[in-house]
Amino acid sequence: MACFDLAPIFTDHMVLQRNKNINVWGCAYGGTKITAELNGQTVTADTANNRWHAVFPPMEAGGPYELKVRDDKGGELIFSDVMIGEVWLAGGQSNMELELQNSLNGREVLANIKDVNVRFYYTQKIAYIDDYFHFAERNNRWSIAAPDTAAAYSAVGYYFAKMLSEKLGVTVGVIGCNWGGTSASAWISRDLLEKDIDTKTYVDEYDKAMEGKTFEEYLRELKEYEDYVAEWQPKINEFYSKNPEGSWDDAQAFAGPCRYPEPLGPKSPFRAGGVYETMLSRVCPYTLAGFIYYQGESDDHKPKMYYKLFKLLIEQWRSDWEDDNLPFICVQLPMFLNRGEEDRKNWCLIREAQMRVHQTTKNTGIAVILDKGEYGNIHPTEKEPVGERLALQALYHVYGKISADEAYGAIYKSCEYTDGGMLLSFDHAKDGFEVRGESVTGFEIAGADKVYSAANAELRGDKIFVRSDSVPKPVYLRYNWVNYGEVTLFSKNGIPVAPFRTSMNDE
Repeated sequence: MACFDLAPIFTDHMVLQRNKNINVWGCAYGGTKITAELNGQTVTADTANNRWHAVFPPMEAGGPYELKVRDDKGGELIFSDVMIGEVWLAGGQSNMELELQNSLNGREVLANIKDVNVRFYYTQKIAYIDDYFHFAERNNRWSIAAPDTAAAYSAVGYYFAKMLSEKLGVTVGVIGCNWGGTSASAWISRDLLEKDIDTKTYVDEYDKAMEGKTFEEYLRELKEYEDYVAEWQPKINEFYSKNPEGSWDDAQAFAGPCRYPEPLGPKSPFRAGGVYETMLSRVCPYTLAGFIYYQGESDDHKPKMYYKLFKLLIEQWRSDWEDDNLPFICVQLPMFLNRGEEDRKNWCLIREAQMRVHQTTKNTGIAVILDKGEYGNIHPTEKEPVGERLALQALYHVYGKISADEAYGAIYKSCEYTDGGMLLSFDHAKDGFEVRGESVTGFEIAGADKVYSAANAELRGDKIFVRSDSVPKPVYLRYNWVNYGEVTLFSKNGIPVAPFRTSMNDE
C-alpha cells in the first residue's frame, strides 16, 4: 500500500501543459521519499510537512503516456492515457458554467462529437470542506470529450478548447472552475480582500451576517431557505411555462418573492473567499497555459468597485500560480436587461471596467460579445461564438498564430472635435466597419451640460464622424451605453465594436 497520494486533479486521461515545467504534488507520510516518472523523465520530490512536490522539465506535446509515482517503501500509483498539450482554467460564474447540453444546438453538437481532441476536469462545486468534500473530490475525474461525457462541459470552455485544438494540433485540457451567481470577491482570498479598504467591504458583509450567530443557527436559516426554494421554484417554472414573455414582477406576484441568494454563512459559495478556498486553491498550482474568465453579472450591484476587484482577482490568481505573466482572457459582458426592468446602466460600468482592466494589465485579452446577449435572459444560449472569440484572443496573445486585427473588433482610441461633431479613431479598424441593419445605432453625444442626445454616425473608412443637431458644441460621446440595446456596428471580421464613452466624467 502506498504511503502517499497525489492531488485529486491527477487522474487517468489528464492533460499536462507542454513546454513548461510540470508541477506534480500530493501528500506523503512518515518521511516517505517520492519519485515520479513521465515520458522517460524521472524526478525526485521535495517533501515537507507531509506534502511532496515534484517538477518535471518542459516537454513537447504528445502522448498517451503513463505517469508513475513511487515511494521508497514499494508503493506505486500509475495513471494512464496522459496527454501533454495545452491546459486552460475556465473560471467565472453561470455563463461560463452553462453546460454544452443546454446551449444553442448543444444536443446536436453532442450527438456528433467525433475525434475532438478536448478533455475536461470539472472542479467539484462544494462550498464547504468536510469529510464528504474529500470523498467527492477523490472521485472526480478527467474525461475525454464524447457524446456521453461532454454534456455537462462548460459550453464556452468546450468551444474554446475545440478551436484551439484544431488550430494548434494538440490535445487541449480545460479545468472548469466556476459557480453560478458568484461575485469576483468569492474567487479571491479573504486575506487579500482585507488589504484594501474598498474590497474589505465584502469580508465585512460576511462577518456582519454571521455576527452573534452560531453555526447551528446558520444551518437552521439555510434549511428554511432551501425548503422555501423547493416550493417556490416549481411555481416560477409554472408561471414562465404559461407566460414566457411575463415580467419578473408578475412572476414573483404569482410564486412569491425571490429570496435569492441563500443566507450568507460558512456553507455559502457566495461568501468572500468561499470558492477560492474550496475550488480554485484545490487545483493550484496545476501547470497552465492561462485562464479564461466569464463573470461580472453578480457584481452589478457595485459596478464602480469592479475595476479594482477584477484587478485584484488577476493579481491573486497569478500570484498563486507564481507567474506574473500568466495569460488571462476575459469575456466582456453582452447586452442584457430583465423584462420590465429599468436600465440603470450598471452593466455599462462593468463592461467599461473589464475593458480598462484589459488595457491596463499586461498579458490580458478580452472577448467582446456585445451582440450575443438576450433580452430577458441573463444566460444567453449561443456560446459557440463566445468560446471562439476567446480562442482568437489566445491564438493572438499566447500562440502568435494570427494578427491583432484578426483577434479584435474595433476598440475606441481617441476623438477629434471638428465640424460641430466628433471624429472617432479606433484600434483594429483598418479595414473599416460593417453595418448590420438599416443604419448605425447606439451613438449619443452631450454638451457641457452632460445631457445626452441620440446622434448620427457617418462611417469614414477606419474612422467614424458623429454629430447631432441637438448638440452644437459636443463635449462627451458614448456608444451603446445601455444595459440592453440593438447592436448594428461591427468590424469586418464579424466582431462588434466594443462599447465605450469618451470620458468617465460625463455623469
